[in-house]
Amino acid sequence: MLSANNEDKFSSAGITEYFKSVCSRAGLKTTRQRLRIYLELLKAGDHPTAEILHSRLRPEMPKLSLDTVYRALATFEREGMIRRVSTFKSQARYDADMKPHHHFVCKTCGAVIDFDWPSFDMKALPEEVSGLGSVSDRTVTASGVCRRCLVKKD
Repeated sequence: MLSANNEDKFSSAGITEYFKSVCSRAGLKTTRQRLRIYLELLKAGDHPTAEILHSRLRPEMPKLSLDTVYRALATFEREGMIRRVSTFKSQARYDADMKPHHHFVCKTCGAVIDFDWPSFDMKALPEEVSGLGSVSDRTVTASGVCRRCLVKKD
């Protein structure tokens, strides 16, 4: 899996080939719109909403509809290329960094900040959780007030 952190390790052609192979496996056409949406999300560090992605891409793709962005994101999520980030609000945020990591969501400004927690990632799940079924992903979303907002308050 490619991730935002791995982008520098792959050429633009390598990312495009990865994208084409995922689309092919899923029986999807590799469209310019899908590719640009994915590349924009891959380089984004702010976990954008569909609306933010749409506004960033409109200058170069004036005919791009918001519905197309939503449908592409749903497809990417279904195919395991991206993940939806829980923010405790109604608007979904998206992340193309598929390596194990967690998120801190600021309740004041809405920023979504990645953090690593290796000891959590390696810990065995409690028996009652593993007895519920097959676990495919385990992430933590913490919420509070980010450092930048705390400094603004003071």
